[in-house]
Amino acid sequence: MSNSKSLRWGILGCARIARRGLIPGIHGSSSSQLHAIASRDQATAQAWADEFAIPRAYGSYEALLGDPEIDAVYIPLPNELHLPWTIAAADAGKHVLCEKPLAINAQEAAQMVNHCKSRNVVLMEAFMWRYQPRVQGLMWRIADGEIGELRLIRSSFSFPIDAGDWRLDPVRGGGALWDVGTYGVSTARLFAGSEPLQIEASAHFGPTGVDLSLAALMRFPNDVIGVIDCSFEQPFRQTYELVGTKGSIEVPDAYLPPDQPLAVLRAADGVATTLPPFPGQNQYSAMVDAFARGVADGLSSPSEDGLQQMVVLDQVLAAARKVI
Repeated sequence: MSNSKSLRWGILGCARIARRGLIPGIHGSSSSQLHAIASRDQATAQAWADEFAIPRAYGSYEALLGDPEIDAVYIPLPNELHLPWTIAAADAGKHVLCEKPLAINAQEAAQMVNHCKSRNVVLMEAFMWRYQPRVQGLMWRIADGEIGELRLIRSSFSFPIDAGDWRLDPVRGGGALWDVGTYGVSTARLFAGSEPLQIEASAHFGPTGVDLSLAALMRFPNDVIGVIDCSFEQPFRQTYELVGTKGSIEVPDAYLPPDQPLAVLRAADGVATTLPPFPGQNQYSAMVDAFARGVADGLSSPSEDGLQQMVVLDQVLAAARKVI
């Protein structure tokens, strides 16, 4: 993919994550341009188009998908809408970047993956944090043995939400695990470099039936343990820690990093050293550029990772719901 910004994007929906994430991410990318935005309300789409200098505004998602000049779409819609609009986008010949979680269960995710493959379009789950340079830097340090053999991956992500939030609706794929817990599962899978062999979990379920707080223990190959917790009823927290036989790395502001992301290396004797700041590249722009490379290379592997992520999420929630 050249620097000519040749991948043309459309966004299905005027969601908050699009405002703070993908719109500036696409504008700041080296590979893409934002061509259109759609809403179920024409006036809303036009207002966003005017605010963000987007050339075209559509009053329906169908109209945007019918634009032959759009190559790829971003789907920031609520979880229960990921499947139908991914299918519709693939049928229109558009590559798809879909918000996490990819679907509301692994069965739906498999349907999305298979359909996109049949239409020869790339499907990728929008885990922006994986593309921030800090993550790659930490993976290199672990591969170099800086903290010895990796033994523990610990992740926490929580924030309180309003009682009327749609993410408390089980029909819409609500729950803390599906929203913020996905980051912890993704973190454990990425740094372990494998899938869990065993999962235990416990949760506090709210009156609507979704998990409000959840903790999970995962055992991976090579004696790596993953511990995650997530919540809709705890203060804002976002951190992960990588612990090895010779030291550990603590990662603050883990998933929404500041302009100069930091990490703390702690030696076996407890002495802590703040590592030099990592490059502050916009992680959404980095994700968009990675997606564009995948489109150029005709990759299908991003969708496979999204499917496997959904399989593990299903297993975690099933373990939490199990009656002891």
